[in-house]
Amino acid sequence: MEVDTCTAEESQQDELQDTVMPVHTNIKDIKNKSRRAKAFVEMKREKRKKKLQEAKEKKKLAAKLGKNAPPKKQPHTIESLREKDDTMVEEEDEELEHEEANDEYASYFTKSYVPKILITCSDNPHTKTIAFIRELCRIIPGAVPKWRSRSSIKKMVKKATDNGFTDILVVNEDRRIPNGLLVIHLPEGPSALFRLSNPKLCKDIHRNYNEITGHRPEVILNNFRTRLGRVVARMLGALFHYDPEFKGRRVCTFHNQRDYIFFRHHRYEFKNTEKVKLRELGPRFTLRLQWLQQGAFDGDYEWALKRHEMETSRRRFFL
Repeated sequence: MEVDTCTAEESQQDELQDTVMPVHTNIKDIKNKSRRAKAFVEMKREKRKKKLQEAKEKKKLAAKLGKNAPPKKQPHTIESLREKDDTMVEEEDEELEHEEANDEYASYFTKSYVPKILITCSDNPHTKTIAFIRELCRIIPGAVPKWRSRSSIKKMVKKATDNGFTDILVVNEDRRIPNGLLVIHLPEGPSALFRLSNPKLCKDIHRNYNEITGHRPEVILNNFRTRLGRVVARMLGALFHYDPEFKGRRVCTFHNQRDYIFFRHHRYEFKNTEKVKLRELGPRFTLRLQWLQQGAFDGDYEWALKRHEMETSRRRFFL
């Protein structure tokens, strides 16, 4: 009887050892919640390990091959898959160079004058709009803020031209938040209206606007690839002095992505001879062109955004 008992227990243990948990190729097939969560975490860990291993191997291969290393793969984004447009320009376009050499901003890029900017807003501005204008004046050294005093734009254009200003910036607001920026180049235009969104003042990103020094900043105009984009880029670039003071280490960036122009303001800090860190100073905001007009707020419209007519494809952009 003792022998029979031992053999029964051994056979039972063998059956338990032979029992194998079902292998699920799809996590969704696991019914138990805790096992499903555990399997998901394990799957993510394995994917992360595999990705890091592939990155290390690519880095080793690039270091080994040097200049002959294969180029990095560009991710497929809406921006990279944008539709080709007839107005897109190449790096060396003689026709475009001739046009830009004779346009309204040719005298600025030949350093014939120093920009003098007038910044104003709508009547009875809110505190946030006033603070936004104050920080714009810190960004653009030499900019002069003025109260609107219920003056029309055409009267402001005439008076600013007589006083030697080269550009006017008008900050509009709605619901106590800046929501528009009108840029007028004097004396003969062009003029452009931008929708202003997501304004963040220095205090919103935990910075003090007094950190912004009076040095003239560098200006980066990035990813303006069409003729319209080049006009907008030249308009924004002409607001700043053409001779930056590198001692101040300030840089203002206008980055165009999917027709949204992102503005960022940084100061670069040297950690050592090889590493440089960017410190954002603020403010930050986003612009989107609404229309472009010939003349100083008095002329024909060269371009206007009509969303339902023009935005026929997600991959079609105008700047």
